[in-house]
Amino acid sequence: MTDTEKLNDAISKSGIKITAIANKLGISREGFYKKLNNETEFKASEISAMQRILGLTNRKRDEIFFAQKVELKST
Repeated sequence: MTDTEKLNDAISKSGIKITAIANKLGISREGFYKKLNNETEFKASEISAMQRILGLTNRKRDEIFFAQKVELKST
């Protein structure tokens, strides 16, 4: 699941418009918003492209696209 808040922050800091990002990914603006809002998932190739477009480090990429909150329970 994508961390929408962190992705929006990265997009904002990049100064690149969402329409331009969607065009570079080869998807519609509406399709990008569906992915951004977790209605559909980003493909691996799109994540890789987003990393390049936004200049994300591997760590930041993982925080945005791969981190899932895990609750630890003691036994």
